Amino acid sequence: MPEGTGGAVTVGAAQDAACVDVVTFGELCIAFDERVLRPRQWTSAQSDWATQLSSDVPHGAVLELCAGAGSIGLLAAARTGRPLVAVDADPVAAAYAVRNARRAGLADRVEVRTGRFEDVIGCGERYPLVLADPPWVPRQQTDRYPEDPLSAIDGGHDGLDVARGCLATIGAHLGPGGAAVIQVGSAAQADALADGAARHGLRVVQVRHFPRGALMRLDHLDTRNR
Repeated sequence: MPEGTGGAVTVGAAQDAACVDVVTFGELCIAFDERVLRPRQWTSAQSDWATQLSSDVPHGAVLELCAGAGSIGLLAAARTGRPLVAVDADPVAAAYAVRNARRAGLADRVEVRTGRFEDVIGCGERYPLVLADPPWVPRQQTDRYPEDPLSAIDGGHDGLDVARGCLATIGAHLGPGGAAVIQVGSAAQADALADGAARHGLRVVQVRHFPRGALMRLDHLDTRNR
């Protein structure tokens, strides 16, 4: 599923002598290597939507789940002026998110956390804007994309294992009056994920469809009681 173009340079031992690609993503340049999922250009639509929502939600930081090299969250942070907390389980991806934040001039308002959601997000933390970019390829289809790191695309049997974890985390950490945008691979996946939203106190407000995936906006079921 490669997208985008960029030059490659070889870096030193600190980056395991990996061959680093750099792609343009919106106004930003995002670095990554073969161990990290290449940014998909269509996913800048998630940053666009977050930017639109920013004027309608309370002040505060953006939380990004499954941030990878940071492209989507960093672009949203750059456009909205909000701080960003980016979370990813992969330390290599997280290191690139730090590097890309520095390159974008955003290091002073970006915090990158490495680990499982429940381990690195405090139970009392609330965010007015949450983005989630989970792997969504069904496990039996991952061999179609040999160029992609398996952990970055494997979404389990139906492609929604990690997305369901994101849904639970959004339900726990979305602040009053806030909004979330989660990425999935298809209209069918959006429908399946929507079926479980209410269990986490969430409702699907809108789904936007693209040739290569779908984006879902989520709000609290009853904002009056949050």
